[in-house]
Amino acid sequence: MNGEIKEKNQNRLFDNRKLAALLIPLALDQLLNSFMGSVDTFVVSNLGSAAISAVSLVDSINMLIVQAFFALASGGTVVCSHYLGCGNRKLANEAAGQLVFITSFMSVIIAVLCLIFNGQILGLIFGDVEAAVMENARQYFFISAISYPFIALYDDGSSILRAQENSRFPMMISVAANILNLLLNLLFVWGLHFGVAGSAFATLLARMFSMVVVMIRLRKNDLAITLQNYLSIRPDWKEIRRILNIGIPSGVENGMFQFGKLAIQSTVSMMGTAAIAAQGMASTFENLNGILAIGIGVGLMTVVGETLGAGRKEEAVYYIKKLCVVSEIVLIASCLVMYALVRPVTYFGGMEPESADLCVYMVTWITVVKPVVWVMSFIPAYGFRAAGDVRFTMTVSVISMWFCRVTLTIILARVFGMGPMAVWIGMFTDWTVRCMIFTVRFRSRKWLNHQVI
Repeated sequence: MNGEIKEKNQNRLFDNRKLAALLIPLALDQLLNSFMGSVDTFVVSNLGSAAISAVSLVDSINMLIVQAFFALASGGTVVCSHYLGCGNRKLANEAAGQLVFITSFMSVIIAVLCLIFNGQILGLIFGDVEAAVMENARQYFFISAISYPFIALYDDGSSILRAQENSRFPMMISVAANILNLLLNLLFVWGLHFGVAGSAFATLLARMFSMVVVMIRLRKNDLAITLQNYLSIRPDWKEIRRILNIGIPSGVENGMFQFGKLAIQSTVSMMGTAAIAAQGMASTFENLNGILAIGIGVGLMTVVGETLGAGRKEEAVYYIKKLCVVSEIVLIASCLVMYALVRPVTYFGGMEPESADLCVYMVTWITVVKPVVWVMSFIPAYGFRAAGDVRFTMTVSVISMWFCRVTLTIILARVFGMGPMAVWIGMFTDWTVRCMIFTVRFRSRKWLNHQVI
């Protein structure tokens, strides 16, 4: 019996060593990417509240656009991994080229629109803000918009590498880019006193560096997917539709999530400075304790894509189960680490006692609830998307978020006066609803009835 199990494990596409080689760098890469935007806020913190507010406002727009690019790149990952799973390297290369083409086209259009309508976009989203804040925001947004094509193409390149199980190289790029971004921020902001424009320009150069390095790497012949001549790529709308069929629903899901966060922020902003500070810090801890598990979910898309491309549906089911268990272990460990850090961070960070106590209270509840329902509310969905079941995950996620996370939060906060804890009650409810629906969906196996290629 043990011999049969061992032989079965050896015949699977991904053994434990192969999974670790894919997932560990990916999880670390996600963690490093989350630091990129935080560096700007940290460095400009000595420039005054107008500078900090400007960076914070523009970053909410940047996050929305970056998430859209990442969703599009994920569509390319799924299509390429399916082709590699069935052994068709030629079509995998063609799909990668189409991903680069359509992303370049869309990102340039978005960048140009943001450059031309810089002030109008900021005014439409944030309304009347102080003149000093708006001036800083316009500078930061203008330079950020220039970086959009570089961000998009880097996401493409790293996704194409992940589709062929190479997550180590994107992680190495993230390490180098984060160091470069930090050093340039210190030089431009603290050394040369360029203000928020200097911070934005530092991040632009770091993004350019990342894009150039990953695109050069894709020209090497030692890869399963290579892109030798970018200028020779011509549109193949049939292939582009395959990518967009995965990417657009994921982009809508991510976009609605960011809009929901903006709606919640507007509610929190009415609760007073102590609540705002506590909520902001608690959100940071919640983001950090889940980022490694999210990296595992992103890697699951490659794993499931290849197994389904090879026609191994039972293996796809097996890997979702296995990586949900791994994610749960990682999540519990991350939650405990963040819980251990919350008191010293709030103390040495100089938070007011009222804010610090409220933050610790919220992080305590997050540490208790998140390991119970979070994994099944997010990780299987990555596998569903890799199987082409993107409209279902999009519909469930959007409806659950707006009814539970946003509407319930606003009612509890504004009608019942529950303060910032209302945000987390809404989020816990959202996680629980998704957990139940996605568990039923996974066990029904209806997500396997889709066709990507």
